[in-house]
Amino acid sequence: MFNKLVECYATSTPRPGAIVNKVVEDQVLDRAYSALADSTRRRLLEALRAGDARISDLAAPLPMTFAGVSRHIGVLEAAGLVQREVRGREHWVSLRQDGLTPAQQWMTEQTDFWSSRADALAAKLRREADSR
Repeated sequence: MFNKLVECYATSTPRPGAIVNKVVEDQVLDRAYSALADSTRRRLLEALRAGDARISDLAAPLPMTFAGVSRHIGVLEAAGLVQREVRGREHWVSLRQDGLTPAQQWMTEQTDFWSSRADALAAKLRREADSR
């Protein structure tokens, strides 16, 4: 079964706009999921849904230093989830609209795959039940 899964995965046609290099795609997904794994970074992303914000404003309600928040922003930047803009002495942060797209596409692919497998299993079980 595993070999069939690998064969199916290896021979499937890439989705439009897909990253063809699997190592690069894996790194993109790893950075996104790693960034989302931390509750502080998720809170920062939630705060940015209201719009652009200065790092100092994002840091104010959190029980950590400005430097700590800045490091978290750096992780979110490296994952492609936010972008930073320097305006004078202030660093403004905003959400990247397409930041979660690769992770969402991967989850959609996995959901579609497992749904089709579950449907196939259900059909097989119905056929077996009908033949009895």
